[in-house]
Amino acid sequence: MASSTPRNFGRSTAGDRVVTGGRTLMLILATVGFALNFWAWALLSPLAPRFRDELGLNSVQESLVVAVPVIVGSLGRIPIGALADRYGGRLMFPVVSLITVVPVLFLGLVGHSALAALLIGGFFLGVAGTVFAVGVPFVSAWFPPEKQGLAIGVYGMGMGGTAISALTTVRLVDAVDTATPFLLCAAALVIYAIVAWYLLRDAPGRTPSAESITARLNETVRLPVTWAASALYAVSFGGFVAFSVYLPSYLRTAYDLSQTDAANRMAGFVLLAVIMRPVGGWLADRFDAPTVLATTLCVVVIAASVQAATPDLAPIGTIAFLALAAALGAGSGATFALVALIAPPGKVGAVTGFVGAAGGLGGFVPPLVMGTIYEATEDYGPGLLALAVVALVALLFTVIVVRRQVDQNQT
Repeated sequence: MASSTPRNFGRSTAGDRVVTGGRTLMLILATVGFALNFWAWALLSPLAPRFRDELGLNSVQESLVVAVPVIVGSLGRIPIGALADRYGGRLMFPVVSLITVVPVLFLGLVGHSALAALLIGGFFLGVAGTVFAVGVPFVSAWFPPEKQGLAIGVYGMGMGGTAISALTTVRLVDAVDTATPFLLCAAALVIYAIVAWYLLRDAPGRTPSAESITARLNETVRLPVTWAASALYAVSFGGFVAFSVYLPSYLRTAYDLSQTDAANRMAGFVLLAVIMRPVGGWLADRFDAPTVLATTLCVVVIAASVQAATPDLAPIGTIAFLALAAALGAGSGATFALVALIAPPGKVGAVTGFVGAAGGLGGFVPPLVMGTIYEATEDYGPGLLALAVVALVALLFTVIVVRRQVDQNQT
């Protein structure tokens, strides 16, 4: 690696080209690690309808199976983000990946035969979701400020790992057995951990934090950007997670689709959101994050309100869900462009941990709410209207509060 720091981007020298090539490789490796861990994190979601039928679960229990990994992975990002600031992604990526192998093997081999085992395995599977807080500070340290939004957006495409799960899990279970997708995912994680250990490098000039984790977290809580970005990410990424994990159940119940058809549509939703995430980061670099966030939240308000009426799936329902996917993906990318813009450089990981936790928690609550509402009313409309109202509040918050924070930071 070159000895110059990744922030020296003046003349086009051989050293600059080495740094540029190095940071591209680091971005690719980080994104692959994110995708593989998110593949693991989403393994239970496509199988939830099957577990419901085989184990006799009700809607709330089915929602709990897919929600438990989400909340553990979300809250776990807080300490993992602080650890990433201290130890760097070069160590944390392989460590998180290897830890994730254990619950993946447990669920695939013995943990899918009872509700209690699914919940225990799902709890530890949540570790996979914490990897997001490792990658954001790792990637942002490799790129200059004017390119961080796009770089973090590209890294965010790793959330497409949920699409790998959606496209392959049910097919592999039908073709072979329940253990197969879990065994393949575990093998991929082990291979990645080995590759990452030998090839990943932290950005030149990175200074590990000497503060205790408790002190860093206390300081992070006091930063205005922590709470502003957390609120916005809870809506954008939280909405994405909620739909990506609950969409198969929703489509099967509301539109009587087959399990395979519902999983395919979930994969399409995820892929569009993944594609739009770097677009959101790029737009935030080109214009500004508050404007992009406000625009995406407007789309969420409109699309969720339309879908609350459960229109015909072709074409109105499909258009509404695609609009939601595009807006939530772009909004997620823009949120971390905002973090990279106004968070103190040495605390990006800690801030990312809190913000990522908020996003995951935003994805934990809606599936439980949707399941509970449907059990009581046999109607998903009120849950979608609630999403529209939350997005409207977030829109006003962006225009009034976040805009002021950005303007103050730039003066």
